[in-house]
Amino acid sequence: MKNISNPREESIVARSYEEYYQTILKYIAYRINHKYEAEDLVQDVFIRLLDYKQMLREDTVKYFLFTIARNIVTDYIRRYYKKEEITSYIYDIAMRTTNETEEILIAKDILSLERNYLQTFPPQRKIIYSLSRFGEQTTDDISEKMNLSRRTVENHLLLGRKCMRAYIRQCI
Repeated sequence: MKNISNPREESIVARSYEEYYQTILKYIAYRINHKYEAEDLVQDVFIRLLDYKQMLREDTVKYFLFTIARNIVTDYIRRYYKKEEITSYIYDIAMRTTNETEEILIAKDILSLERNYLQTFPPQRKIIYSLSRFGEQTTDDISEKMNLSRRTVENHLLLGRKCMRAYIRQCI
């Protein structure tokens, strides 16, 4: 089937383009604040106008153009804010994931430094520090296990933690 268009319909669209292009451009540019995208949207308005050329009349074409422009701007703004929301969400997730990964690596590095430096401690202090730090035992448990006074265990922990903090501070 051949698409035969009415010359009157074609002339309405052509005249409308010439007459209202700048007005529609200003209307859209004012609402979206992006000149080049506004120009693209104006083209979309006139392309959509072509879909309705059988219904066009000289006295209603201007209002029809503004209705189409308003709908296109609304769609554009909806897409724009949805895109911003998605971009923000993805950025937040990526930053959280990146930060968690970096934090895990840093924690592993510090733990490795701590374990290496622990080997330089005197034997009794090394055992007490390891049981407290890695064995998660209390000073009372350690003193019973090693047959030492509670004060001796606390003293070894105090000295061990103090030395370890100073060493880690130098490494960081």
